[in-house]
Amino acid sequence: MNLAAMFLATIGPFGAQDYRLAAPMIVLTLFALLILCMDLLLPAALKHYNALTALAGLAATAYSTWRVQHLLPADGSALIGFMRAFRMDPFAVYFYYLYLAGAAVAVLISVKYLEIEREDHGEFYALILFCVTGMMGMVSGNDVVLIYISLETMAISSYVLVGFLRSNRRSNEAALKYMLLGAFSSAIFVYGLSVLYGIAGSTNLTDISQALTRRLATSPNDPLAILALLTVMTGMLFKIAAAPFHMWAPDAYEGAPTSITGFMSVAVKAAGWAMMLRILLLGLAPLRTLYLPMLVFVALTTLAAGNFAAITQTNTKRLLAYSSISHVGYMLLGVIASDGVSNRTGIKGILFYLLAYTFMNLGAFTVLTSLRRRNIIGDTLDDLGGLMRKAPAEAVLMLIFLLSLAGIPPLAGFYGKYFIFLSLIETGHYRLATVAVLFAVIALYYYLRIANAMFMQKENTAEPVKLSPLMNVGLVITGLATVIIGVFPNPFIQAVNWSVANLLGGGMAMLK
Repeated sequence: MNLAAMFLATIGPFGAQDYRLAAPMIVLTLFALLILCMDLLLPAALKHYNALTALAGLAATAYSTWRVQHLLPADGSALIGFMRAFRMDPFAVYFYYLYLAGAAVAVLISVKYLEIEREDHGEFYALILFCVTGMMGMVSGNDVVLIYISLETMAISSYVLVGFLRSNRRSNEAALKYMLLGAFSSAIFVYGLSVLYGIAGSTNLTDISQALTRRLATSPNDPLAILALLTVMTGMLFKIAAAPFHMWAPDAYEGAPTSITGFMSVAVKAAGWAMMLRILLLGLAPLRTLYLPMLVFVALTTLAAGNFAAITQTNTKRLLAYSSISHVGYMLLGVIASDGVSNRTGIKGILFYLLAYTFMNLGAFTVLTSLRRRNIIGDTLDDLGGLMRKAPAEAVLMLIFLLSLAGIPPLAGFYGKYFIFLSLIETGHYRLATVAVLFAVIALYYYLRIANAMFMQKENTAEPVKLSPLMNVGLVITGLATVIIGVFPNPFIQAVNWSVANLLGGGMAMLK
């Protein structure tokens, strides 16, 4: 018996096919462990190799994802592994690439920032990779146990990253608040999952959906099903920072390292959305008539809370945090207008929105990260004053990111809002569409406040803004992506269409 056969004989009930499906997660975990080992050996002058190793790990994971993508059936149906607990389909592949892109930009912009903060440690990059591993499990989970374990893997890594600036009181306080509220929401979420297990006698999402269908056929307002719905929805809405469960986001975003704030605002939020769509469209699909009124209230509350709170902010990280909350409101409207079966325009809008948001929001936070100098924090509107005179290229790119966030054509953010509004009109939600447009006008005001500071105000300090080579790369990537996705949207629309073509299709086991 050769070594490969001996290994396969010791890995229990899972086959080589299962591990092929999980290859991206395995590769990413191995690189994270490699960084931890390397960091023990590298002298202070060579700590930047940790970042390069993280980038190599993300590239290797992208290649591994591409290999797995080519295992998928041509009709877009899912491959099921690990005893029906793991689901690999175009929807999961789409989010894999999204997570990797967000993590890569976050690594690029973190190197110089960590040097200035004197916190250049290898575990920072390892935690980002562990965080992405958890995100992958959240979108590929076909079983609530795997989803919850993956969620906690991501969450625990995020808590540490938020508080990574150990000598910074704001960072410590933000991490503590985030951890306490996150633990509380996770407890509510897992309680709801346990109720679902009690209803179905299974932790598999497909089994849960079938059990709920049978139960609601005899009791449309079953109290146990409603209890499960309320508790599970509470946990999921917290993870995407929807009102009234959004109170953690401004504090966490303000106190976290700026590069991590950008990473959390896109990749961590995208993971929450992937998990939420999986559970709502697959496991809780029979409860759609019950959760729709709840989502309408939450979406409108989120739009109001995010937009009105952002108007008064002078701290740019808090302003963009509230802006991020308002974008959640728009995406919730896409869920209201789409069931994933008869109408998918809203779901497509959410996926396109997350794609555009990844680059335009990370680009904005890249500019804010570059403002951090030895004696300057760089996270207030005054710190952006006169940026056009000190760093004209950055100021112009920041304006592009802000206009894209506001949904101005022909930038990437326009199409995200367009598909959301289109889905509302297609399904007859004209009042919701009107309200959403009005809030988009309000958002334009506070984005232009940032532009006014950059182009019209005087310089707050004469100290120049200098970008590191890696930060320049991150800024170029995000800037080009924001423009290209907006000007040439068709390839990206096709990718979104491919990812949801068979979103609720049945799985098939890989043949041995």
